[in-house]
Parts: sequence; structure tokens; C-alpha cells
Amino acid sequence: MEFHTFSNEIVFFDLETNVPNKTGQHFHILEFGAIIVCPRTLEEVESFTTLIQPKDLSVASLRSSRSDGITRDKVADAPSFEDVAEKIYGLLNGRIWAGHNIRRFDCVRIKEAFAEIGKAAPEPSGIIDSLGLLSDKFGKRAGNMKMASLAAYFGLGVQKHRSLDDVRMNLEVLKHCATVLFLESTLPNQLEGKWQSSSKIMTRSRSSYQTAQRAMPYSKGSLVKMTQNVKNLLSKAQGNQALQSLIKHSHSLLR
Repeated sequence: MEFHTFSNEIVFFDLETNVPNKTGQHFHILEFGAIIVCPRTLEEVESFTTLIQPKDLSVASLRSSRSDGITRDKVADAPSFEDVAEKIYGLLNGRIWAGHNIRRFDCVRIKEAFAEIGKAAPEPSGIIDSLGLLSDKFGKRAGNMKMASLAAYFGLGVQKHRSLDDVRMNLEVLKHCATVLFLESTLPNQLEGKWQSSSKIMTRSRSSYQTAQRAMPYSKGSLVKMTQNVKNLLSKAQGNQALQSLIKHSHSLLR
């Protein structure tokens, strides 16, 4: 495989795998999804997704509790990892890798999959793991900081556990977090903690539903309503052009 350098390009990616339930059983990639984005605007430049047939079909579940979940029938006719390895290599190699919990999971699975077919694995020019980044910068406002919890925190819907959908959800979560942090850093005394109130939200794990207490930044997960709250807070400074630009920017981040 040829080596190309795209050191300033960001590729968000996500893997769906089986869940090992036997001693000695390994993870097998069942789906790969990736989006290359412009680092300046986060606009989508290219996307790719594919189901992947594992060597042992029995590792894929016969049924899924999700309406669009991955089942054995769905991957039975999918290409093998070796069939799509060159495409995946071309998307990942030399770019900045981004995703949620990718350092501990997705990066490891990619290296394992390429080693299994005897080919060199792609190498990143850098890694952005949104789990570590948001845990550090955004704090534990969304509880365990899993993607499902973050999505529920911002009212973005239920995580589908399908690669391309989860990548797009990851991007939206980052945009929402960036907007909140941007506003708070600009007017920390007025905004930090003002939007946090106790609220029950529903999060979903692979095996069960659970209700948990979360600190919500605004009542219904609406960034529009959050921005209106900011306008009210700044009503005495209507003539301040810099503050009006700030409010306009909070909308532009999510376009």
C-alpha cells in the first residue's frame, strides 16, 4: 500500500464489533464508518461505511434488540475485512484520527485487523479522542461521558450503534460542547453554572435502559433556547458589537 500524507486532515471514524461472551473470544469488526472533515469548518469532505463479514459468522448475533442493529444475516454477504482493507487504509493513513474512546478501543481493533491479514496498519498523524478531551475540558456534566449519555445531555436523540450515525453524532456532540465552553470562557462569571439544573434523562446501554440524574445546561437540550438565555443575560449590552458577534458565532458552530 502506498503511503500518502494528509497530516492536516481529520478523519472521524467508528467501529461496530461483536461483544465477546466466551473466554478467549476476540473482538471482530462488523462495521466501519468514517467521515473526513475540513479542520477549519468541520464540514464533511468525504464519507464511507461498510458492513464487514467476520471469518467466523457465529460471532455475529442472530438477532438485535435494535430495529436497525447488525445481525448475522446482514453481515453474511458483506465483504471481508481484507476486501475493504485498502479503502480503510487510504482513509486513515497519515490523517488525524478522531473519535470517542478510540485510543483504547477503535485504534487497537484496527491494528489487530490489519495484523490478522498480514498487512501494515495505517498510522495517524495525530489522535483526538473526544472521551478524554471532553472529560478534561467539559467535566463530568454528562455523567459517565459515554456517547449515549452526551447525546442525551444535549437532546440529540438515541445512539444507534451504527458506525456512520455514531460518527455524525460524535461531531454534533463536539460542536455543542465547544459552543458551551466558548460562551462560558467569554463570560465566566455570568454563565458558568447558570444553565445547570437537575433533570432526569434516559440513557441506553447495550443490555438495558437506565434513568440517571444529569446536570443539564439548558432545559430541553435546545441550543436555540440556550442562545436566547445568553441574549437575556446580555440585554444591557445590546449596543456591544463584540457580544452580538459572540451570539451569532454560537449558531454558526452548529451549521
